Amino acid sequence: MTLAFSPVVVVAPDSFKASLSAQQVAAAIGAGVLTAAPHAQVHLCPIADGGEGTLDALLHAGGQRRLLQLHGAAGAWREAAAGLLNDGSAVIESAEIVGLTDHAGTAVAVQNRSTRGVGEALLHLLDSGARRFLIGLGGSSTNDGGLGMLGALGMKLYDAAGRQLDALPSQLDRLARIDISDLEPRLRDIQIVAMSDVDNPLCGPQGATAVFGPQKGVRPEQIAPLDAQLGRFASLLEQVCARSAANAPGAGAAGGLGYALLMLGAQFQSGAHTVADYVGLDAALKQADWLITGEGRSDAQTLHGKAPFIAAQRARQAGVPASLLSGGIDRAALGVLQNSFAGCFSIVFGPVSLEHAIHNAADLLHDSAEQMTRLWLMGANRNRQ
Repeated sequence: MTLAFSPVVVVAPDSFKASLSAQQVAAAIGAGVLTAAPHAQVHLCPIADGGEGTLDALLHAGGQRRLLQLHGAAGAWREAAAGLLNDGSAVIESAEIVGLTDHAGTAVAVQNRSTRGVGEALLHLLDSGARRFLIGLGGSSTNDGGLGMLGALGMKLYDAAGRQLDALPSQLDRLARIDISDLEPRLRDIQIVAMSDVDNPLCGPQGATAVFGPQKGVRPEQIAPLDAQLGRFASLLEQVCARSAANAPGAGAAGGLGYALLMLGAQFQSGAHTVADYVGLDAALKQADWLITGEGRSDAQTLHGKAPFIAAQRARQAGVPASLLSGGIDRAALGVLQNSFAGCFSIVFGPVSLEHAIHNAADLLHDSAEQMTRLWLMGANRNRQ
């Protein structure tokens, strides 16, 4: 096929969980585009929405990766990455430290998992001179209300006899007093941006435990007691802090880690919008003819602030058509997805196992992007005649 013009294609996907990073997904799609259109200009803008892959997406825009020794969700030491961006902001990805995909961290009961490592990362980056923090809240395995993080930062818990308690949900039924007198003083002089699209409160039917707990291993009979324990913790903490946040939108994010960050003065922002700003998506779209975005699996939830939806919104504002290329597409959601995307495509060509799709995702992305591009070029060339 003769190429009538040199299209400018922006490739801005999220990661494919347990398979490829957003950068790898973007590279595979971009290679497929160039196979069909060798003279195309392809701009890779890997994105994320605050969950797994957010650190990598932000570092793609420029910065330094820092490998830190931190406590994982189960309390064992582990190496985890954080980042320092070129503008001086520090990046902490909760999923990198206490993520659902960490088998060691999820091997213990959820009431014994802790966000301590998130607080340790914050301290490390404070020591590096950072005073602005971008903290991604998606994909965590914890449901501790930020207890562990605040404990690492100096908060202490005591029972009625004055004995100090471990900062774990399993200890909250004994909690009688909270002491924040040793809380890290530098926290007063920092800015925290919590990256999440979750607007749930800390407790109640729409709270962290009831809504997100089951995917972390909380059994139905545990929801009410764990929810009540987090509520008691919040009540005591708010008394000593003279501020409240338990009912604020986002308090229930990351098993209540959002609540602890709000108590430290954090501001919530859309993770997808924040990443899109850092990677320069709007600038890339100014001269673009087409956007390709995607994620591991797309369904109706994609339209609730997920990265591909935000990318498509930005493309629409720039007058650029956006197509979706994901690992899987929920057929029942096609009716609503197609309102935001100019075509929704899956990378699989026939019945395959999930293991096969994960293992061969890069090749499948390349081939699917190539075929999408050949189809798109036919329409683009016809429109230009």
